[in-house]
Amino acid sequence: MRKTSLFDQVGGLPTLERVHKIFYDKAFAHPWLGKYFEGHSQAFLERRQTEFMAEKMGGPVEYRGRDPYLAHRAMYIPPELFRLRSRLLEEALEEAGVPEALRRRWLRIDNAFHRQIVNPSVADFYSRTWKYELRVIHPCPEGLSEDGEPPLDSPRLKAD
Repeated sequence: MRKTSLFDQVGGLPTLERVHKIFYDKAFAHPWLGKYFEGHSQAFLERRQTEFMAEKMGGPVEYRGRDPYLAHRAMYIPPELFRLRSRLLEEALEEAGVPEALRRRWLRIDNAFHRQIVNPSVADFYSRTWKYELRVIHPCPEGLSEDGEPPLDSPRLKAD
């Protein structure tokens, strides 16, 4: 008897597509994370991420994109930005109705690529990129905390 893959357990491609649509809507709209997506097709990224995760979850999909390290090597992604991205993905999983136990497994797979794309410092980032590469660095916008959220006393968070 074949063991059911995580891909099948979460609901296959329809669930992955729904989660990635919700996630990228949030990511593109975020004042910090969204800067990394300027000039890129949201639909393309949704498809690519769906293919990537489908393959990693044991689905019958072949991912043909670049590996995470190569896809992100010219981007300075500090730990705070990765945590923000993970939080938005977790919100998307919950909004899409993925059960908690399956969300945890999904996030474990997603977080397995942390070391390939996160840079602990700007100096470390520069040591990993080539001089002729166009480097992408977007500091956290003023008015957001280090985790990408407005401060607690922000007018955006105050009750009316």
